[in-house]
Order: sequence, then C-alpha cells, then structure tokens
Amino acid sequence: MKLLNPQVQIRFVPCDLSDLSSVRQASNRIAAKVSRIDLFFCNAGVMASPAGLSKDGYEQQFATNHLGHALLIDLLMPVLQDTAALHGSDVRIIITTSQAAATPLVPKRGIEFSSLKTEQRMLAGRWRRYAQSKLANMLYAKALNRQYPCVTTVSVHPGIGYTGLQDNFNVLDRFVMWATTIGKRSSVKQLAWNGLWAATAPRGPAKGQVQGGEYYEPVGVRPKPTNHYNNTALEDELWDWTQEQLEAWELRAGLKVRHSFSSSQHS
Repeated sequence: MKLLNPQVQIRFVPCDLSDLSSVRQASNRIAAKVSRIDLFFCNAGVMASPAGLSKDGYEQQFATNHLGHALLIDLLMPVLQDTAALHGSDVRIIITTSQAAATPLVPKRGIEFSSLKTEQRMLAGRWRRYAQSKLANMLYAKALNRQYPCVTTVSVHPGIGYTGLQDNFNVLDRFVMWATTIGKRSSVKQLAWNGLWAATAPRGPAKGQVQGGEYYEPVGVRPKPTNHYNNTALEDELWDWTQEQLEAWELRAGLKVRHSFSSSQHS
C-alpha cells in the first residue's frame, strides 16, 4: 500500500481472534487511535484445523472464525455508528465466509449449538466444523445488517486459492484439496477482488450493486440461497447465542457488561 500511496498510514494491531481477551485489547487500541471506521474487513480465520478448544473453552474454529469477529465488531460498533452518522458516509462490514457453508459438509441442523463448548469430534470433523463456522459468518452478516441498518454488512466468498490456510493439512487433505479444485483456483490477487468489489460497488438491489445482508461469490454474484441461509430461526438463534456467550464472558472476566441488544426475533 505504501508503494501505491506513500501518504497512507498503516498501523499493526495484534489480535488473536481465538482469545476474547486479546480481541478486547485490540479493540481498545483501535478505538483509541481512530475516530472513524468506513470499511471493516473481517478476513482472518482458520480452516479445517485439528480438533481443539479455544482459550475460552469453545470449539476452536467457531471461536476464531465467528465468535472473535463478533466481539470485535460489537466493541467497535460505536465507532462505526458514529461514522455512519457523518454526512456522505457509506460504512460497510465485509465478512469473509466460504462456499463450504453451502455444501453437505454443514451439520444437518446447520449449527450444533449444544456442543460448541466441546471439540465436536465427528466423521470428517475438521471440515464440518469449518463449514459450520462459515455458515455462522453468513448468518451473522444478515443479523448485523438487520440490527444495524446504518451499516451495510455483507458476507463474501473470496474464491479458492493458496493463502497459507492449508498449512496444517495432512497429505490426504492436500491431495483432496488439489484434486477437487483443479481449474477453480485463483491467484492471491484474484482472491481479493470480491471483497474489494463489496467494499466499493454502489449500494442497491440491482445486479452489480451491493445489498446489505447478502452473500456474494466472485465477483458480485448472488448464488441461489440454501435452506440454512434462508433459515431465519437459525439466524435468530445464532444472534441470541452469540450475545449470551459474549456477555457471560465479560461477567466472568469482571468487565463492564456491554450495551443491551434489541430482540433477535424477526417480525
């Protein structure tokens, strides 16, 4: 970025999304340094990692890919809302999800809430846990867009390519990934296109425009929604579960409980 524009200021803030205390520390640092946030990319994550629990006791992939992002968004939402209130602003949250959320890898129920505080060991578990967390990204983007209409929130699939997410794969996983993505792989540069489109395209419902709450595949394509994606009860349950977990964590940590949330229920 400095090569393209030497005037750009870049600040690195360390944040471990699998550790809610780290997320809170990062949000405090960011809020202390910036007075406005126009674009918020939720792009970090893990993929098909071995079974395990996060520091806070949640299934590792769900904790990293969903819960950490949810807390970071919530803690910085006041800055996002203040920015949205400024004349001419166009505030957006872009959450990176995956096409895996629209495959049979997703658990039958969509999200197995009752076992999210376990390692969720199951057949093809690492992939099913990943797909579950990516479905959560899609549904949470919809819920955020409904809860905070002043901020346009969407989820995007970047495409398939090598970015380092596959570093923990065994030989079999690497072969399956290679064999099933022949002709579908994108360069690292191309993997950024869909997110950049979602951040910069005009807002609206028409083709080529960005509509809040939607899921887009490269580039700017709205695929046919799955049953899980259209499941408003599942979306509401995810929202409520997430707020309950984050508020309970803050109480255990002796922190001031966050602002109250409006009802998740669709009217």
